[in-house]
Amino acid sequence: MLHKPFNKEIVPAPLRHIALIGNSMPRRCGIATFTTHCRDAMAEAFPDLIVDHYAMDDGQGAIDYPADVIRVPQFDPIAYSEAARRIEESGAETIWLQHEFGIFGGPAGDMILSLIERTGLPLVSTFHTILENPNPQERRVAEALIARSSQIMVMAQRGRDILLSHYDVPDSKIAVIPHGVPDRPHVDPATMKAPLGWQDRPVILTFGLLAPDKGIDVMIRAMPDVVDRHPDALYVVLGATHPNIVREQGGEVLRNELKALASALGVERNVAFVDRYVEQEELLDQLQAADIYVTPYINPAQVTSGTLSYAVGMGKPIVSTPYVQAREVLGGDVGCLVPFRDPQAMAHALNALLDDKVLSETHASRAYAYGRTMIWSELARNVERLLSEARAMQPARLVPRRSYDILAPDMTAVLRMSDSTGMFQHSILSVPDRRHGYCIDDNARALILLSQMPTLEDAERDRWMTTYAAFVQYAWNPDRSRFRNFMAFDRSWCEDKGSEDSGGRAIWSLGVTARDAQFEKHRRWAISLFEQTAGAHAAIESPRAKAFLILGASALLDALPGHDLARGMIETLSADLMALHATRSEWTWFEDVLAYDNARLPQALLLAGQHLGDRRLIDRGLATLEWLTAKQTAPEGHFRAVGTESFGRPFGHPLPFDQQPLEAQASVDAATAAYTVTGDSHWRGVAENAYRWFLGQNDNHVPLATVSDGGCYDGLTPHGVNENQGAESILALQLASCAMNALSKRESIVPKGTNADIEMLSA
Repeated sequence: MLHKPFNKEIVPAPLRHIALIGNSMPRRCGIATFTTHCRDAMAEAFPDLIVDHYAMDDGQGAIDYPADVIRVPQFDPIAYSEAARRIEESGAETIWLQHEFGIFGGPAGDMILSLIERTGLPLVSTFHTILENPNPQERRVAEALIARSSQIMVMAQRGRDILLSHYDVPDSKIAVIPHGVPDRPHVDPATMKAPLGWQDRPVILTFGLLAPDKGIDVMIRAMPDVVDRHPDALYVVLGATHPNIVREQGGEVLRNELKALASALGVERNVAFVDRYVEQEELLDQLQAADIYVTPYINPAQVTSGTLSYAVGMGKPIVSTPYVQAREVLGGDVGCLVPFRDPQAMAHALNALLDDKVLSETHASRAYAYGRTMIWSELARNVERLLSEARAMQPARLVPRRSYDILAPDMTAVLRMSDSTGMFQHSILSVPDRRHGYCIDDNARALILLSQMPTLEDAERDRWMTTYAAFVQYAWNPDRSRFRNFMAFDRSWCEDKGSEDSGGRAIWSLGVTARDAQFEKHRRWAISLFEQTAGAHAAIESPRAKAFLILGASALLDALPGHDLARGMIETLSADLMALHATRSEWTWFEDVLAYDNARLPQALLLAGQHLGDRRLIDRGLATLEWLTAKQTAPEGHFRAVGTESFGRPFGHPLPFDQQPLEAQASVDAATAAYTVTGDSHWRGVAENAYRWFLGQNDNHVPLATVSDGGCYDGLTPHGVNENQGAESILALQLASCAMNALSKRESIVPKGTNADIEMLSA
């Protein structure tokens, strides 16, 4: 057996739990067989080890997988993200990936990258195919896998050589572990033939899924010369046609062509096709009954062959073409190598073995001895060491310190994104992108922020408060009784009315301004526009728009406790939200999906319950916020925003990417509202946890806040941060900082300190 020396200085603790990714039986392909046998071997060798088996499924047949196999639809991108989430939450310590380009979706199977990028667990990848001359897509995928893998397993020395010379992989990262084989005693073939009807016949066997690159036609062309010397010789082609070939050719075209070739050569009685998928025990019986095993493959680059490994393990004399594994295994007088596509050479080697029993037995005993190094229990022990070493050698991850200072609100990035019209929507990195103009969503948020900023020069506050207020005012379209949303850079509106959510957010900003603006002129303006516009939104349907209106009406009611319009809105809209709520199994929410700004719904019920003195609203708000908090907490305890990949997935587990700053801000505000209602310190902790997401306590352990200028990156992706800094993200950070500073002054939830760059410590 060949493999790299393991680091003797590392004495890893026993593995407890791994995730195994590949295919699974009863799917009929070599990777499915190998992956399933790997799982079984690991379970037998390490009874206490938990092995979660994730199997890619191409959807081409109704395969009845075992109950403990986790099916991953091969062509569904979301399924890969869901599998990553499940692996992350399972307690697995390492991932063992069986890689073959054809078993994953996307160009060159690149969908597997979206899975491994979404988990930080150490990865060991077994490369079943290693291309010396890959196309650009294949190289891209291979190099990404190599970069992500802690260790790479190959099953032939040639695979190691290709990785070293063509992919610049460090030798220390490569382990050569031969393909596993079953452990059976070495027997005389004659003792196994009778049940198969092969008695008194010299049997030559090939098994595996039938495909053009197997070279069966070459072997059939060799049979006339074999039959001339050994008239009773029987060549058995064991195995069903590969399902992909059947689909591509519209039936058994290949098999019929091979049968026709045998008939044309006059050897149809000496060639037998066993046209079915054979389970392992029957397969081994037939292998042991064969006198010679042959692999006439025509692809020189084939690195591994499970069928060759099995034949070696059963101690068969072997004749093979010199593909990669055959050269390595058979080159030391373990078997016979013949040129590719050479029927005469194939016949000569077969006749030599059939003529000379001593030679045949010598080859058989050498093969069997070599096969003892390849049995499944040996593979399992070596793989367990490799997985343990990968776990122990994983690079130290950068983690943030355990104590964070709340950032002082900072208008620098907000003003960078603003001009005399209002705040731009998007940016290219930190530079405003004028192509996308403005929207009322961001200008309404900016208006709220100006009311919350604890320290700001009066002249600056007045100027920018008026700018954002003017945008909201101009957005109102009295002809349609709705707010517009999107404005181009030339100040032309892109629509007559915006979405319900954007209109609801505009009303929300008016309520907050009426309550919190420092200048009376802005408060009076906000009350006036609220009374002019709020009633027109009574018939909205969007749950979030209803929540935004409740938040706005609650703020106005704080400012004007006897305001009938605001109170009536709260009564009607909170009843609507209560009617939307339902409990379906473990799904306790207002919709059958989680989307953006989720925490605003329970926050709205909490504020409505306060104003109306209705305990039912408060209880429902607390219960749904607790449920949402659980959904947005990673197993390690940090805040994990519901990712955009989850949007629109009914009753699905939230997926972790891409995570948006809006979710962290909404959770800070909702938890603050819950603390205000209950006085329970639990909710202070929830608010703090969500806020720390901005500072680096997140799935990628990287800060989204750019402390020096008050900026915030647009989201957390599997690769790190989205380095653009749009208005929504900047405002989310600043509004969350305002909320946390206010809560800090009230409750001192964190130690006092000054703004400092986020410290990153090596774990």
